[in-house]
Amino acid sequence: MTTMTVDEAITRRRSVRGYLPDEVPEATLREVFGLAQGAPSNCNVQPWMSYVLSGESLRSLGRKMVDAAKEGIPPDPDFAADRKFEGVYRERQVDAAVQLYGAMGIDRSDRPKRDWAYRRNLEFFGAPHCVMIFMMEGFEEREAVDLGIYAQTLMLALTSRGIASCAQGALGLYPTICREHLGLPETQRLIFGISFGYEDESVDANRARVGRETLENSVRFDA
Repeated sequence: MTTMTVDEAITRRRSVRGYLPDEVPEATLREVFGLAQGAPSNCNVQPWMSYVLSGESLRSLGRKMVDAAKEGIPPDPDFAADRKFEGVYRERQVDAAVQLYGAMGIDRSDRPKRDWAYRRNLEFFGAPHCVMIFMMEGFEEREAVDLGIYAQTLMLALTSRGIASCAQGALGLYPTICREHLGLPETQRLIFGISFGYEDESVDANRARVGRETLENSVRFDA
């Protein structure tokens, strides 16, 4: 049950990077994922394929990805993840990084600590749950948009029940490891994952706050 309005859920949702170990009850998991199934998609094809990991399965996958990163195994994402942002987009990216690293007490020139912070992504920030989101081979940008809509619907449903989350592109960097762990064929292509659970407010990273662009700079109204 929830008493939070849609407006409140949109306003309160943010990326959380530190979690309590308490698991979300299975009934609640089924409820929020059932709600997310109501997300719109082009021609109602519902292209998302979601795999929820918890407990030892989640921890095992995290260890595999962290080991790959430590061993210097290069990421091999199903979708390009090396785009360089320019102009205002780069400015927003840098500002977000400054806010996050600042909250964690990490200087951007401190490579060892930045590497540690990166590996926390692959450990799901200590969350008790994660959902890895795939789509079938042959689907491209149009269907990827549908996955984004699905993910936002899911995260708002989580937020309305007091459950924190973080959508992570980094969880899509080692799709082969994820497919092998889940026993999936290569025809299922991984885009990203969402870590979720109850926020640990004592984690430094959770003090970070990033802003949003003004309406005037983002939306044009024509009549």
